[in-house]
Amino acid sequence: IRLKFLNDTEEVAMARPEDTVGVLKSKYFPGQESQMKLIYRGQLLQDQEQTLRSLRITDNCVIHCHRSRGATAAAPTLPDPVPAIPTAPGLPLGGGTLMVPTVMVVLALGWYFRVNYRQLFTAPATVSLIGVTVLVTFLAFGVY
Repeated sequence: IRLKFLNDTEEVAMARPEDTVGVLKSKYFPGQESQMKLIYRGQLLQDQEQTLRSLRITDNCVIHCHRSRGATAAAPTLPDPVPAIPTAPGLPLGGGTLMVPTVMVVLALGWYFRVNYRQLFTAPATVSLIGVTVLVTFLAFGVY
């Protein structure tokens, strides 16, 4: 079995099909069994009593290994140098993330209505739409 770590290093592990996940952890990560997370085919191997055969782990399979920072971690945790920006509960994205697409959609709708319903747009409204479009374009390209 190949044990692959987050830094793209690999270690070859010799195991028998009747070995359990717990035996594999204790054999290759002594003293760190509770901190090690083993992932095979996108699934976390949580049941320590499952055998490699029952998980269909065969010769030359890759198991991804991740060392979690638990209460027994030897390395001290440093405080985050950048404070986290609070987000509204239930929203996975911040409000600023959606601002540019929202403005682009509003501008696109403005131009759609300008082209299809030109009788409703006066000259100052058309000039304003052009000005806002130019301003947003410069701001969008200036950020990137």
